[in-house]
Amino acid sequence: MLYRHDIKNCFASAIGGRGLTDDQYAASLAQTGAALEAIAQAYADNSLPLLRLAETDADLQSLKPVAERWRQDFDDVVVLGTGGSSLGGQTVCALADVGFGPGTGAPRLHFIDNIDPHTFEALLRQVGLERTGFIVISKSGGTAETITQFLICLGALDKQAGDAAAADKFLIITEPGDNPLRQIATSRGISVLDHDPGIGGRFSVLSLVGMLPAMIAGLDAAAIRSGADMVLKAALDAKTAADCPAAVGAAINVSLFENKGATSTVLMPYADRLASFGLWFQQLWAESLGKGGNGTTPIGALGTRDQHSQLQLFLDGPTDKMFTLLTLDIAGAGGTVNTSSDERLSYLNGRSMGDLLDAEQRATATALIDRGCPTRVISITALNEEALGGLMMHFMLETIIAAHLLGVNPFDQPAVEAGKKLARQFLSEMGEPA
Repeated sequence: MLYRHDIKNCFASAIGGRGLTDDQYAASLAQTGAALEAIAQAYADNSLPLLRLAETDADLQSLKPVAERWRQDFDDVVVLGTGGSSLGGQTVCALADVGFGPGTGAPRLHFIDNIDPHTFEALLRQVGLERTGFIVISKSGGTAETITQFLICLGALDKQAGDAAAADKFLIITEPGDNPLRQIATSRGISVLDHDPGIGGRFSVLSLVGMLPAMIAGLDAAAIRSGADMVLKAALDAKTAADCPAAVGAAINVSLFENKGATSTVLMPYADRLASFGLWFQQLWAESLGKGGNGTTPIGALGTRDQHSQLQLFLDGPTDKMFTLLTLDIAGAGGTVNTSSDERLSYLNGRSMGDLLDAEQRATATALIDRGCPTRVISITALNEEALGGLMMHFMLETIIAAHLLGVNPFDQPAVEAGKKLARQFLSEMGEPA
C-alpha cells in the first residue's frame, strides 16, 4: 500500500472512555460488507464511472496535446468553477506549486472559485489577457456562479482584444446536452470538452476536471490515477472488510459518531502541499453525508500551523471529535540548524527542519491520545502523484462506505439545490438591472 493506516488509538483499550469497544467497532465493520459488495458490483457493471477512471489513460492521451498547447501559449491559466469543479484541481496542482510560482515551463494557475467582485477586479488587473487562458468548469453548465465568472472574463477579453479572441483563450468543460454554458461556447466558437454526466463534481478529481489542470502544471496524471487504482484494487481484492482501510476508516468514523458522540471529524495533514487536500475533503465528506440529520462535521487543520491555533480547543475543548493526522516520513529532510551559540536552543542544534516536523507530528498525535481523543494516523513515505492519488481514492471510498452505513445517498445534495433556487428567486425580486 501507498500509506500506513493506524487506528489503534481509536479504541477504549488505548484511550479510555471516548474510544470504541471491540464490539462496537465489530458491529459497524460488519455492516461495511454490503457497501463493499455494492462498490464491487458498481465497478463490474460500470454504474459508478469514477471507479473505472483510475485504470485508464486513453483520455489522458487525448488531453496531452491540449495541455501542451496551454503550457506553450499562456503565462497564466485561470480555472473558473466552484466546489468540486475547483477543489480537486487545486488539491492536485498544489503538488507543483505551493504558492511561490510554477515549475519550469508551466504557466501560473489561478483557481477562482468565488464571485467576490474585488477578486475579479484584482485578477483582471494582474494578468495580461493577451497571454492568459481560461478553463471554465461546470458539470451542469448552469451553475450561476460559474456562468457569471465566465461572462465577466469573456467581457473583459472582448473589450481588450475583440470578439474573435475568445475562441483561442477559453476552454469549457461541461456535460453533453443543451445547457447554457455549452450554448454560449458554441455560439462563440469556443472548444468544449465533455464532463462525464455520471461523475459528480466532488468525485471528479480523477477525471479531466482535475487531470487537465494537473497536466498543465507539469504533473504526471497517469501516476495520480495509478495510485488511485492501487487503492481501489486493494479494496476490491480485500478478503474481509478488516483488510480494506477505507472500510475500516468508515466504520471507525460512523461508530464513533453513533456510540461516542463524535459529531466532528478533524483532518490534519502535516505538509503544506496537502493544505488544499483538507478543503477538498471537507466538501467530499460534508456534502456526501450531511443529510436527514446524519453526518459528522469535517474540520480542516494544518500541522504545524494549527498547533498554535486550533490545538488548544482540540485538546481542552468539547469532547466531540475524532482526529485523522496525515503524516510524512520526513525526518532528516531540509536544512540543518546551527545554534551552538545559545544553550537554550541546544535541542535544535544539528537537527534538520524535517526532524522538527517529524517530532511535531508525533507530539501532536501523542498529546491527543494522552487526552483520550480518538486519533488515527495515516502515514506516507513520500508525497508524490501516486501517493496523492491513493489518498484521494481512499477518502472517496471511505465516504461512499460511510454513506452506506448512515443510510444516505452520497451522490446528491438536496439542501444545496434549495439554496440555489432561493438565490435565483432573490435575483428576480431585485427588479430591472440599472
